[in-house]
Amino acid sequence: MSFVVIVGNPRPESRTRSAAVAAARAVADAAGIDAEPVVIDLSALTPGLLLAEPSTAIQDALATVTSADLLVVASPTYKATYTGLLKVFLDKLPSRALAGVVALPLLVMGAPQHALAVEVHLRPLLVELGATVPTPGLALLESQFDRLDSVLAEWADLIVSAVRGAVTAEVAR
Repeated sequence: MSFVVIVGNPRPESRTRSAAVAAARAVADAAGIDAEPVVIDLSALTPGLLLAEPSTAIQDALATVTSADLLVVASPTYKATYTGLLKVFLDKLPSRALAGVVALPLLVMGAPQHALAVEVHLRPLLVELGATVPTPGLALLESQFDRLDSVLAEWADLIVSAVRGAVTAEVAR
């Protein structure tokens, strides 16, 4: 099984990255998936994302994303939505490029009033690209980081049956 995490934070080694990897591991543990996620940290690809011709690294990242069975897409909340960095990367994908991919959206946010952003902005983008998004996205508050493991384990337990079912259905296609 191909398990991929995209991190849309412009800062390298960000808390968003830590949370996204921890979320992926929580889902893998809950679902009995024996795979370490491949992490695509967009901060490392930033210099070439706006060039007319994508670099080999960007082409490889796009190929990795489109071939994933399970994809966690994570971003900090900027201006009540995901980052422009994540949008620029995802805009490089052709229409329906995520067909057959099960995606889990995750936004890290500082304030609870932005909690709907994961459902109103990020989830529809993934669906538009063809991904199957079988569960609500995760709105992770920065104030929850002191108990991140328990928050993510609880979330993974809530979504595990939907994720298992969606991955099984997509792999069978």
